[in-house]
Amino acid sequence: MEQRICRSLAAGAVTSVLMFAGCAPRYSGPWDLSKLKQTPAVEWGQPDGLVRPLYYANEPYHGHPTRVFAYYAAPREAKHNAPGMVLVHGGGGKAFSEWADLWAKRGYAAIAMDLAGRGPDGQRLPDAGPDQDHASKFDAISGGIRQAWSYHAVAAIVRAHSLLRILPEVDPNRTGITGISWGGYLTCIAAGLDDRFKVAVPVYGCGFLHEDDRWSGLMRKLSPADRQQWIDDYDPSRYLPGCRIPILFLNGTNDLAYRLDCFQKSYQLVAGPRTVCVTTDMKHSHPHGWAPKEIGIFVDSVLRDGKPLAQLGRVSRHERMIEARVRAEVPIRKAALICTTDGGDWKQRRWQSLPARIEEAGSIIRAELPVDQGIAYFINVIDDRGATVSTEHRSVPDQDRRNPE
Repeated sequence: MEQRICRSLAAGAVTSVLMFAGCAPRYSGPWDLSKLKQTPAVEWGQPDGLVRPLYYANEPYHGHPTRVFAYYAAPREAKHNAPGMVLVHGGGGKAFSEWADLWAKRGYAAIAMDLAGRGPDGQRLPDAGPDQDHASKFDAISGGIRQAWSYHAVAAIVRAHSLLRILPEVDPNRTGITGISWGGYLTCIAAGLDDRFKVAVPVYGCGFLHEDDRWSGLMRKLSPADRQQWIDDYDPSRYLPGCRIPILFLNGTNDLAYRLDCFQKSYQLVAGPRTVCVTTDMKHSHPHGWAPKEIGIFVDSVLRDGKPLAQLGRVSRHERMIEARVRAEVPIRKAALICTTDGGDWKQRRWQSLPARIEEAGSIIRAELPVDQGIAYFINVIDDRGATVSTEHRSVPDQDRRNPE
């Protein structure tokens, strides 16, 4: 089922506030959202501190009913009206009780599910859905669109959200989602698919997997029809245009699994306010993926009364001089020009951080490029909380010497 959403792109490269004046379709893919938005059958276990285990029903797999294992945690003092978060792990991950506990201690009710068909002991459940291996992610589509792991994983996320929203201590109008690596990939889909979310933070994961060598080789093993089916229904690029909620995209310049140019193409599709945070030293793991302080600050600014991250405008360039406007409720303490003169594989480029100037009462960031061609660059600002926000990266190819932007 398709719904019509309004969209118009406003100026601003990183945090773009969009007024819904035009129209773009929200694609629902192979999922029956009316069904997934119903509360699933659930079995609760005994709590351990703030965390409680549970199992809930999900989509049939090879004709058999399935269950998903998850951990749920809520603040000790929560009686009602707590904001809620859905936590989505990546490859090699599981239902992380410590992740749910982390969010509960921040004042949120949180649910972290296992998307590889495993229970609390790490063993496959007798009524599990698909595993999270590459064959289940890609090859399985040859057996039908609903045999692929992505179909079951997204269904499990939306159902976890449906369950979270009906719990008595949760405010159903203040819920968000964050995911790491393949969980970031899934978060991109869910943010454009489930219109009940109010905020989203994909970490590492993005769309355009068919353009990234890390994944395109696996897709080339599919038949042309199956490959196109996977791109049409399971690549986040199909769903991000339907995302109208505030969304923070967080990644490193040299992430091993999600290339920076594909990352950029993904966030440029978003039809709502978007913020970007890219750093040069971000490692790829679940603990590194849930650790950045920007995540909690961003979510708090939407679901609670927290002060927002800085907002950076589009970078302008004249020859080697660049600048970007910044708005910030928390003072900016540092700015940097992040750049590389390397070409070729984005994942192998060497980036350097050079000083940038904070001018005009903190409203303008200015810097000078070290060369006037053959360079990719962006600006980072860091506020007094130590939170980083980035502009989009831009490139000046060799032939662009006489064509300043």
